[in-house]
Amino acid sequence: MNKEAKARIKINKLLEEAGWRFFDSEDGSANIQLELHTKITQQEFDAFGEDFETTKHGFLDFLLLDERGFPLIVLEAKSEDKHPLSAKEQARRYAKSQNCRFVILSNGNLHYFWDLERGNPYVITQFPKPWSVKGYQTTKPNPEKLISELVTKEYIALTQYPTYKEEAGWKNELERPAFIEKNSLRFLREYQVRAIQSIQKSVKEGNDRFLFEMATGTGKTLIAAAVCKLFLKTGNAKRVLFLVDRLELEDQANKRFKQFLKNDFKTDIYKENRESWRNADIVVTTVQSLLFNNKYKKLFSPTDFDLIISDEAHRSIGGNARAVFEYFIGYKLGLTATPRDYLKKFDHGNARDPRELERRTLLDTYRTFGCEGGQPTFRYSLLDGVNDKFLINPIVVDARTDVTTQLLADEGYSVTVETEEGEQEETYFQRSFEKKFFSEPTNYLFCKTFLEKALRDPISGEIGKSIIFAVSQHHAVKLTQILNELADQIFPGKYQSDFAMQVTSQVSDAQQFSINFSNNNLGGSANFNPTYKTSKARVCVTVGMMTTGYDCEDILNLCLMRPIFSPTDFIQIKGRGTRTYEFTKDLHDPVLKSEIVSSKKINYKLFDFFANCEYFEEKFNYDEILKLPARTKIGTGSGSGIDTGPTTVIEGYERFDPDALKSLQEQQIGLEGMKIDRMFFEKFEERVKEDEFIKTNVQEGNWERIVEYVSTHILDKPEEFFTLDKLRKAAGVDRRLSLREIVEKAYGFIQQFKSKDDLLEEEFEKFIADTKPEKPEIIMPLKYFFKAYLTDNRVRDIIENKRLTELNTNPTFTMQDFKAVPAAWRTRVPDYIKDYVPLNQFM
Repeated sequence: MNKEAKARIKINKLLEEAGWRFFDSEDGSANIQLELHTKITQQEFDAFGEDFETTKHGFLDFLLLDERGFPLIVLEAKSEDKHPLSAKEQARRYAKSQNCRFVILSNGNLHYFWDLERGNPYVITQFPKPWSVKGYQTTKPNPEKLISELVTKEYIALTQYPTYKEEAGWKNELERPAFIEKNSLRFLREYQVRAIQSIQKSVKEGNDRFLFEMATGTGKTLIAAAVCKLFLKTGNAKRVLFLVDRLELEDQANKRFKQFLKNDFKTDIYKENRESWRNADIVVTTVQSLLFNNKYKKLFSPTDFDLIISDEAHRSIGGNARAVFEYFIGYKLGLTATPRDYLKKFDHGNARDPRELERRTLLDTYRTFGCEGGQPTFRYSLLDGVNDKFLINPIVVDARTDVTTQLLADEGYSVTVETEEGEQEETYFQRSFEKKFFSEPTNYLFCKTFLEKALRDPISGEIGKSIIFAVSQHHAVKLTQILNELADQIFPGKYQSDFAMQVTSQVSDAQQFSINFSNNNLGGSANFNPTYKTSKARVCVTVGMMTTGYDCEDILNLCLMRPIFSPTDFIQIKGRGTRTYEFTKDLHDPVLKSEIVSSKKINYKLFDFFANCEYFEEKFNYDEILKLPARTKIGTGSGSGIDTGPTTVIEGYERFDPDALKSLQEQQIGLEGMKIDRMFFEKFEERVKEDEFIKTNVQEGNWERIVEYVSTHILDKPEEFFTLDKLRKAAGVDRRLSLREIVEKAYGFIQQFKSKDDLLEEEFEKFIADTKPEKPEIIMPLKYFFKAYLTDNRVRDIIENKRLTELNTNPTFTMQDFKAVPAAWRTRVPDYIKDYVPLNQFM
């Protein structure tokens, strides 16, 4: 069977699965099938005419029909070894001859959907369903109308209250602030207007993907609402999909969109309106809910949304989530607070360095939105916000104990411990803290230093509202206890073990705790002054819940009692404190309010106990550098209480009984694995699916925490002794699986593991979609080079070191293969792979 025939068979199958009625000219008959798979009648077929498939513009491959039997989409098929876009102009002529607005270009493996009234073809991973295309057809894009739409600072306010300017409360300048607050009117700032106008300019230039790089606290959700209005009002979108990566952000976005746009547009959360989401103008959902069991492919068609917005784009389109984002065609907008050049000083030669993964993620984010050069559609940095007086920079408190200084050193912290065999030396580094290395006096010193140096509330004088980031749930428990004990000493009788509260995923109602803290009623309020509404609880101790998207403007202290290795997390954590705030707004005592000289938040403190700022080479002015006294003594104390010595825990088990070989057999096991291996894998899946911590974090999309938790609490334990190597072997896949993939499979996000060849095909399709080679005849040579460079260490070494003559004797990729690759692509392919494709997944 030739490659053209293979492509047509695949296309026929995809059309049938999507429920299309279609005409296949290759058969010479109407191979039109509905959900019931009934043939079209001869009378219907005859209505097309005797030479239906041969138009005056050429020979038609497939014609897709609507429910009435009228032409709706022209599908142009190419053989598997040809790029679908090579048939672009041919298909355009066919579509015009049949009065069709839509075109699909496919070679059976790679597919493009093309709306002739919108612009360029989009890569799709699945054919759209008939009903979705009919709905999409009702949207008549009018870029000129979008470009000419007037966007001013009152763009949102006019939707909230169209006649606000006619009201007495607005006309009276003295009453205007109260009028605005009462009606929750939101006016765009000048830079927010410029952000929206940048999209209008980009559309004018022919672009359909946009990226906003904006610091935390600059109002990205408000801007997103304005962008939704821009596209919906001008008719360039019928429906908008807003993707987030956490449950709390889903609820937050839904509330904000309703607050800003409810008078003109309907917003729904998908999971709460599974049967009626099509009635909404804006659909908000977590990417995880769509990934589960590939739900997005089963319930949605690629044409269901005309604008897709990815909040915290570096997270919500990372990994498998990118498949959801790319599944839908239409305009794409990404929002991110993480600049691509954050790691510009980082030498990315070490693939195992955690910053390397971040670098690839950031590069991939910018590439996804057509900003490979590093310039987003619009940028508004933290420094811009500080200069414009909308944001504030921190006072960084770099605090290191003797212990943490040694943990941070290249040599690590070495201790000698007593074992049954005598003294043994162990070395620990910052990653070991509160995982394998424990020191209660160090935790005590962290908390004491924090309380002594923390900024105070300008109204009540109590410790300013603070968030402390711990290593783990167990660490958070310890810190919370120490802080409450110290608070009893500093503020006798003021707190009842509620000065600090643990807000982590293992605590019931933790999400509500974070909301209450923001609303100033966690544990009560007005503890020091009955007329001043501020939260009684002053400190939330968390691990990762209050990082991304958490809004609490009156935070005065952030404290890193843990090392951080993700620049994205670091930027997000810093962003929790950058917003300005006027504290008198919570004071309901006019006399006291008039006496207060200064109550505006002008800075906040960022306590850094693990040199995180130094790690990321951030150029802060270290206003305070504290050298803390040593409080360590190596011993074997119990670790209970805050006055005991440190506890050093050495995990592991060593068997000393003699053993001998009794028998030996050899058997070659295939990729399917042994039955015991498959049962072993299923047992692991059951184990992680029953774990409440993993369940909660899967729902929230906290994959870093899940991987860390599984590594420390499930793997390498004596009960079942699950190991990553055993799980990889049991999976029976010809490549290295990541722990995240294995857990995703257990929870149904992945139906089956992709083979090495599946991944290679997927990466090559991305490469072709991004680089768009103009000549289809170079596709196969590029593919061969791409795969060889990715999978063959020797080929990669030859190319990188320019020892090209060795290709003459290389069996897998020869000099002839190399010469078939056009000269310009010989460097372009390796450069692309280095920037965007992680090599370790093919090992």
